[in-house]
Amino acid sequence: MPLELEAKMKVDDLAAVRRRLRECGATENGDLLEVNTFFDTPDRSLLKRDSGLRLRTASSLWQKQSRHVLTFKGPRQDRAFKARREIEFEVSDSALAREFLEALGFAVELSFEKRRQVWSLNDCEVVLDELPLLGTFVEIEGPSSDSIQAARAALQLADSPLINDSYIAMLVDYCRKHAITDRVIRF
Repeated sequence: MPLELEAKMKVDDLAAVRRRLRECGATENGDLLEVNTFFDTPDRSLLKRDSGLRLRTASSLWQKQSRHVLTFKGPRQDRAFKARREIEFEVSDSALAREFLEALGFAVELSFEKRRQVWSLNDCEVVLDELPLLGTFVEIEGPSSDSIQAARAALQLADSPLINDSYIAMLVDYCRKHAITDRVIRF
């Protein structure tokens, strides 16, 4: 069972994190513009189970190509870092995948853009994310809590508070608090 293990932190200065990544010898792997579309049933059964269903289109700003990935995320597990079951696979046609999900009774809950820069640091993937309305974040995904903590320390983020909420949860909360009814959030 694939398990996603990650640490997410809000940061104000992505340029400083980029500098530290370079100083640590990290490898920059690409710049992406993502469109993340989350689905649920009309009675929100996935949300009630702390699960998610996402269709992501990630367009490379370096290579001018796109990838479409369908992902199921299971409930969060009680661990030091955010951990949850993750099942994902690539689809060739995002419009057809969306039509398929809608035929199964799923509806779009929210769709949002995200700018993402991807780095490799030792055995971890470090991503620098920018989202409309929310700002900038760093996510570190790795094979173990120790490797994630080592990457946090190397990037001088060990004392940064961890965020366990997903981006969609934060955006839904922001939209509710600010009376935003649009279900598509763009830059």
